[in-house]
Amino acid sequence: MIKLMVLVGGLVLMGFITWWFFGKHAVQEVHANVTADQQRVDIDVNGGYSPEQVVLKQGVPAVLNFTRQDASSCLDRVVFSDFGINQELPQNQPQAIQIDTSKPGEYDWACGMDMFHGKLIIK
Repeated sequence: MIKLMVLVGGLVLMGFITWWFFGKHAVQEVHANVTADQQRVDIDVNGGYSPEQVVLKQGVPAVLNFTRQDASSCLDRVVFSDFGINQELPQNQPQAIQIDTSKPGEYDWACGMDMFHGKLIIK
């Protein structure tokens, strides 16, 4: 009986891990508002990024304001490899990051350990 319980528990755990890492999850998306010829989006960093997806208008200067509330060392940096940005995020302080919106496309960002991700879409 114990062997059966361990087997079932192991299968449930494997299913959860597979869902967590490979399953489709709801993604919060935000379209930036353009005011005074500039776009701004606030992103909370707390166990991940919220919103995870940001849509910007091409050709309009953009600033992403990251505010890290999470004490985890994994989330103490944000990396936009396509833009050459590797920025430290001090805890409980907004950190403004300028984004070049001259080229349309989809660009990923991640934490310093590449465990948490976000997506930037320039249209």
